[in-house]
Amino acid sequence: MSSVKRTSRDIRTANRYEVLRQIIAKSPTSRQELAAATGLSLATVATLVGELLDLRMITEVGFEDSAGGRPRGLVAVNASGGALIGVDIAETYVRVELFDLALNVLARAEENVRPGESLPEQMVGHVAAAVGSVVAQAGTEGARVLGVGVSVPGQVDRATGISEYAPNWDWHDVPLLDLLTEHIAYPLHLDNPLRAVAVAELWFGAARGRGDAAVITLGTGVGAGLVLDGGLHRGVSNSAGEWGHTTIVLDGRLCHCGNHGCVETYVGAPGIMLNLRELSPRSTLLHPEDQTATIAALARGVARRDPVAVKVVRDTARYLGAGIADLVNLFNPEVVVLSSWVAAALGEPLVAEVREAVARHALPRPMAATEIVLSPIPSDPACLGAATFALEGALQPVGQKPGTRAAPVASRSRPAVRRRGRPEERSRLPEHP
Repeated sequence: MSSVKRTSRDIRTANRYEVLRQIIAKSPTSRQELAAATGLSLATVATLVGELLDLRMITEVGFEDSAGGRPRGLVAVNASGGALIGVDIAETYVRVELFDLALNVLARAEENVRPGESLPEQMVGHVAAAVGSVVAQAGTEGARVLGVGVSVPGQVDRATGISEYAPNWDWHDVPLLDLLTEHIAYPLHLDNPLRAVAVAELWFGAARGRGDAAVITLGTGVGAGLVLDGGLHRGVSNSAGEWGHTTIVLDGRLCHCGNHGCVETYVGAPGIMLNLRELSPRSTLLHPEDQTATIAALARGVARRDPVAVKVVRDTARYLGAGIADLVNLFNPEVVVLSSWVAAALGEPLVAEVREAVARHALPRPMAATEIVLSPIPSDPACLGAATFALEGALQPVGQKPGTRAAPVASRSRPAVRRRGRPEERSRLPEHP
């Protein structure tokens, strides 16, 4: 939602979302505990809880004793009250997970993306196939799917659903949401993985309960999801966090964005492969056409103290540490979280080297207040965060959902994921009060 003009309905939706977030985190809980956690008045919380009960997203589950007063009613998430789908579109894969309303994973599917397979239509085909797979696996009726959150790299206009710029694919102004709508009949919500991963950490990971955090996404691409004052920071054009395209080496390596010396060119998966190639061109650790295999080989090499693997990870950590030190000095976060598949593969050996590198470059005072940790989320954080965007969308009135395409009414017997052909009617969520 725009930070420039927030209507009373926007504020009500945000409050409803925050109350549901707290219920998901602490089920079962009382209205009094929700008021304390959200800072909202007890009367406001009671109203919002009533609305969530009407939507069958939560349920009454009994009472607890209170000191000297009437027993307090408890509410909990109605896990079976609906399903959410999170989609992580990356340069080397498309991963989809289906969740219940408690954000437990019920089904997963993954499609490999081959080198050079980067046309929007190809990506959309992978997404449609994987969404169809998770729905079939879970045996979920289409009417129960409240929405699909889609995380796509690059700069995204949430209001129009346009992928404005994805440098690794050379996408410019791709109407991705419209393309997805031709194949997927659920309400769709499009955003960037930096925001998705940051929200996942804020809800369930290392940023939970923290006021200020930087969530570093290390994959083919690199970026930083930012949490300010306990909330997601998007920036005025939903472009905050493009830290991977800040300059770390003047006149350094050419980046897909057109500049030289970007952080991403030294610490993203292709950059790490280049670090390895420059150190040991004939290394058996290097799989020239396979990022995943190369990073996995480096991780195994570090575990057995292979000197080439150790040197590559240390050199990568030097660049990464210098870039993170800039964030620490500028942003002064409580925690920096290393997330996504490269961080998960290289694990604690990378984190340990990064801590040392950041300590060499950051100012002592902000550094002393900052933890640097590996993401504790066991599943795909981008899928999890994308599912929360779908949840947020389900709580908003139809017509006010940024980056959303809702569909016309459909028979439940019709498939919700389909091939191109004659337009079909599709289900639409009722407008919430």
